[in-house]
Amino acid sequence: MTTKGPYRKQIIILMSNDNIIKFMKNSLLHVANINQSLKNAKSEVLVNFICSDTACVMVITNKVVAQSDLYIIENYIKKVDNINTINIKAS
Repeated sequence: MTTKGPYRKQIIILMSNDNIIKFMKNSLLHVANINQSLKNAKSEVLVNFICSDTACVMVITNKVVAQSDLYIIENYIKKVDNINTINIKAS
């Protein structure tokens, strides 16, 4: 069975559970800041929302991201205060 609906893309960012909890407390602010960073880079990609799982954070975008967009999002997340950046990996 197939359904019609919006076409979404996701970026999976692996991180520890402690980092996920800290990051998700301000997820709306992070969406706005990431979108501003992407807009400054003249990208057509926008982050729709951020959700979490037990081992990762998923960033849902409106389009397929290019490597440069992925780099912008990953760098933003690594610069967030109170986040241990050692084990953060975007895929």
